[in-house]
Amino acid sequence: MSVEIAAQAAPGFSITPLRRVAARRVEHDWAWACDNAEAIDRNWERRKAKTPGLFDGPVYLASGCAIAEDACEASLFEVRYSRFIAFRDAGVPDALVANAFAAIVPHSRDGAVLLGVMGAQTANAGQIYFPCGTPDPGDLRGDGTIDLAGSAEREFLEETGLTLPEGAEEEWVLLRGDGQLAFLRPVRFDADAETLKARIEAHRGHEDEPELARSVIVRSRADIDAARMPGYVQAYLASVFPA
Repeated sequence: MSVEIAAQAAPGFSITPLRRVAARRVEHDWAWACDNAEAIDRNWERRKAKTPGLFDGPVYLASGCAIAEDACEASLFEVRYSRFIAFRDAGVPDALVANAFAAIVPHSRDGAVLLGVMGAQTANAGQIYFPCGTPDPGDLRGDGTIDLAGSAEREFLEETGLTLPEGAEEEWVLLRGDGQLAFLRPVRFDADAETLKARIEAHRGHEDEPELARSVIVRSRADIDAARMPGYVQAYLASVFPA
């Protein structure tokens, strides 16, 4: 069963239904990172002092995004995590580069959406959003493509312990705005929200250092937390729940 998505998202974001998403690794000479190398290093030192467990590994950012009919292909280039986090902390100052990522959005049988509160050891501690992660070289395939769909499923399983229902439709929506390309895959689960939450909490209980501090159920616009939910999350939820 597909999920109904309204045509309009929240202000500042566009929403585009897609049948297919793809990404390819490209080379990109990122002038902003070169010009701001010292500021990036200082920002990383500040971040590490606050969250010592952060790792400066390679991740991918987007230098382009082409949409044709109901398909999208993003062009992704490799950077160190410290450069990505400094770019984000600076307010995404390069309009030609975007934070691109994919996420599974779990919808329950009784019409709710489940999200997670990020743990204290993460770079986004306290924020509430869908289980996801920035693509990294583990998502790179031999033909040069980057498996966004696989990245989304892996992160979802690792953070929630839930597997996708057999035969779940692969439909996507792209939330574009605020320097982000959020490729979201809504998936309807055949269980109510409280049951799904209990399964997620049981999974968390078996992890030494779970990425999620807890799970959250959203049933209406009244549950949207503007202080802790990123803009794309607010935009998506506003498109799902009637005013």
